[in-house]
Amino acid sequence: MFFAPMNAPVHDWHGRRIWLIGASSGIGAALARQALAAGARVALSARRADALEEVAGGHPQALVAPLDVLCPDGWHDQHARICEAFGGVDLLLFCVAQYQPERSWEVREDQADFTLRTNLSSVYVALATVLPGMIAAHRGGIALVASAAGYVGLPGASVYGPGKAALINLAEILYSDLHRKGIDVYLINPGFVQTKLTAKNSFAMPAIQTPEQAAREIWSGIARGLFEIHFPRRFTNWLKLLQMLPFRWRTALLQRLVGVS
Repeated sequence: MFFAPMNAPVHDWHGRRIWLIGASSGIGAALARQALAAGARVALSARRADALEEVAGGHPQALVAPLDVLCPDGWHDQHARICEAFGGVDLLLFCVAQYQPERSWEVREDQADFTLRTNLSSVYVALATVLPGMIAAHRGGIALVASAAGYVGLPGASVYGPGKAALINLAEILYSDLHRKGIDVYLINPGFVQTKLTAKNSFAMPAIQTPEQAAREIWSGIARGLFEIHFPRRFTNWLKLLQMLPFRWRTALLQRLVGVS
């Protein structure tokens, strides 16, 4: 019981119907390409249709479904379109993020609101859209890409970090609520990955990975039925250890790590 996979392992991706939110660049684009190569049917969503078309590359198993995650009507419209084309959704993978490095005194109300609505509030619209069908079918999966930045209070992540910490908490609640209803839940906590977002950082990023490496870790974790998928372990395990230290020690070590005071 305590050592069995928390979700159902996935042995074959052929025919799996995946709705990938945030598929136009970075980790999301790499996830989409790898899923298509593995035989899955993938609906690709993000705001930029041209970027999604490039990622899809004309693949017959790809469905380009442009979506602004802050538009509730768009969620319902695209979900209906995907269900018509695919017959349903087996896995919703939410890989959307907005990030601005900022200390607490630099936070602007409008930017903070936009970040939290993008990274957190829109997840609830996604859940309201797909969960009724999954619960009725007693099958499906929800995967949320949070971040190792949600483990501890990282200087410079004044809005991004709390939003990701909330996603971690939400994923745990979702697992408790949905597991007995036949729905798998995956919490994905990457460390640093080379994307347009991390390019904004001015500090050294330990164990930084490419989007392709990150995507392989994510699909491997889902295939094995893991609940939490965190990587690279040589970085995330250290953050998990930091969580257990007294706050005085933890904050001093973190400030040294990212080179701020």
